[in-house]
Amino acid sequence: MASQIIYGVQPVHEAERGRRRVHKVWRAPETSPAELERLCGSPDHQGVVAEVDPYPYGDAEGMLRRPDALIVALDQVQDPRNLGAVCRSAESAGAAGVVIPERRAAMVTPVACKTSAGAVEHLEVAHVRNLADWLAAAKDAGFWIWGADAEGPAPPWGVDLTGATVLVLGGEGKGLRPRVASSCDGLIALPSLGRVESLNVSAAATALLFESVRQRS
Repeated sequence: MASQIIYGVQPVHEAERGRRRVHKVWRAPETSPAELERLCGSPDHQGVVAEVDPYPYGDAEGMLRRPDALIVALDQVQDPRNLGAVCRSAESAGAAGVVIPERRAAMVTPVACKTSAGAVEHLEVAHVRNLADWLAAAKDAGFWIWGADAEGPAPPWGVDLTGATVLVLGGEGKGLRPRVASSCDGLIALPSLGRVESLNVSAAATALLFESVRQRS
């Protein structure tokens, strides 16, 4: 299996103390900035690049066996920066993991690693063949499924986000697909008091995650 190149001070640091093996690290000034950029394909390397094992995706079914777990499910989020930002918030909020579809969705790329500030090295990210089917399995396992939708009838603080909970957020510009939305127990919406129509998916995920943290504490 091919190795992966990651870059950035924090992502490489977290990889060194995370789950995957680090094969080699290049650092400035021993390695020139131009060579570091050539190695990782980005000028955002912050003077450090590493070759690591491929990302070890987790077990989406196993997440459902964790008591009172808080899980984020992303419905075809395609920007790896958004995936990375969601993972950073999910890890900070103590979530059990993030679930993503196998197709038409961002994977844990070097860009996602960089945006997550290395959080993906400590958070379980799992992909599933069919998200709606996995949500049905989560319901059967006793989870409450709450979908984020701008037209949702309730704010997140108006529902119970304690206990076994899955927060479902849709892809950029499209929101939740109809079958995914219908798989939810209910839809919730963050109130918008400004002129911008809706929050970025990663900003919305952060707000929902920490509302759940507030309720649980």
